[in-house]
Amino acid sequence: MRQATRKQWIKCTIVTLLYLAFLVWIQSWWGLIVVPFIFDIYITKIVPWAFWKKSKNPIIRGVMSWVDAILFALVAVYFVNIYIFQNYQIPSSSLEKSLLVGDFLYVSKMSYGARVPNTPLSMPLAQHTLPIFNTKSYIEWPQWKYKRVAGFGKVKLNDIVVFNFPAGDTVALNMQARDFYSMAYEEGQHLYSKHIAMDSLTREQQRAIYDLYYNGGRKQILANERSFGKVVYRPVDRRENYVKRCVGLPGDTLKIVNGQVMIDGKAVENPENLQFNYFVQTTGPYIPENLFRELEISKDDQSLYEDIEGNSAFIEMGLDSRNAEGRLNPVYHLPLTKKMHEALSANKKLISKIVIEPEIYAGQMYPPNLYTQWDRSNYGPIWIPAKGATITLTSDNLPIYERCIRAYEGNELEVKTDGIYINGVKTNQYTFQLDYYWMMGDNRHNSADSRYWGFVPEDHIVGKPIVVWLSLNKDRDWFDGRIRWNRIFKWVH
Repeated sequence: MRQATRKQWIKCTIVTLLYLAFLVWIQSWWGLIVVPFIFDIYITKIVPWAFWKKSKNPIIRGVMSWVDAILFALVAVYFVNIYIFQNYQIPSSSLEKSLLVGDFLYVSKMSYGARVPNTPLSMPLAQHTLPIFNTKSYIEWPQWKYKRVAGFGKVKLNDIVVFNFPAGDTVALNMQARDFYSMAYEEGQHLYSKHIAMDSLTREQQRAIYDLYYNGGRKQILANERSFGKVVYRPVDRRENYVKRCVGLPGDTLKIVNGQVMIDGKAVENPENLQFNYFVQTTGPYIPENLFRELEISKDDQSLYEDIEGNSAFIEMGLDSRNAEGRLNPVYHLPLTKKMHEALSANKKLISKIVIEPEIYAGQMYPPNLYTQWDRSNYGPIWIPAKGATITLTSDNLPIYERCIRAYEGNELEVKTDGIYINGVKTNQYTFQLDYYWMMGDNRHNSADSRYWGFVPEDHIVGKPIVVWLSLNKDRDWFDGRIRWNRIFKWVH
């Protein structure tokens, strides 16, 4: 052993204590195997960690100095991303106008407590796919059990939360934006196209039909790789990141009545920038670009229907204003807040009529294998599972909770003619092992959220957006408002 200086001992002691404090925080004693290496780096120096610095070849010294810096940066980014914070970019308009497409967020992992990674061997800054190479950015083995270190608090009602997409465990690579399970039911319904009056069937008969849909649709997707792509499985922490607002907590009973979220029978406070989709018909002219800019409606959110001769759907909605040739005047499909709706409605010279988007545009609600007649604006009631709570399983609620029991909590569930079997034992009771949350977007008609794919388990929670550090408007040029200066360093509420 070389004679270590007092300065080296002090450095070694400080680094070791900080590292041990980190291990106590994350409650992982496997990390103790690193302590001898810290001791060797500062004291014994048996392993020639910086051998390249003594090389007489300047090329080797130059290359290895870059390799050393890159490795250090990757390790630092890996731990910072896991335990401290992560950058996140808003990809869709589901939270507009609270958060805008092009917002770059600082997401705090410490607000709710950082998760110890399920998939520890992964490339920093790549969620599930390596760019350019288009391969997995992680190695599936080993898989660690869910554990979350101490944080500053818990998810609260109306918090905006980043989480891993729960239905993203199974993905068809050519259609990653779509929920695999809903897509399988949809494909199965196309396969067995004969109309079936579900309301005339018992729950058991309905379940048999839905099982037929799902299994048939799943086989169709797996057999048609050219269209759907390869079907892959992703671990919890490698699933796509979503950002929504928490509108329901564990143990709450949630119901949506005419678009208003109710918790335990009481209306919750709506976000200030709550949006819904509307069909807007003009008196003849087009809506000018400067008005879209003033209302901050992006080009992706603008749909125009023109030269319409006799669209029965629009006429049924009362959009029947016509020009001199007898054609319907232009109709726009736009997301509007209450203030935006009022501003357009007041412009009588330009706007003829505004009608909210009908529910026929909504699609299938969660759960896809239960006949409920729920829609986006009238949904539930539905109880949100809480850790330690026990429920009685029935044919009415099993489709709602079976994904929690099977996929999220890892049980075997089978429905037989004589009852429900969980892990081979017949029972009609189940006690939840995790807390669950109900997430929705503020852009209520443009949000794929819990109404479509269900609950968010606690082990899928990533963190809390704290601040917008950059915001880019892709509809503008760099010298024409591309950077939204008024949003930089804006706190996320």
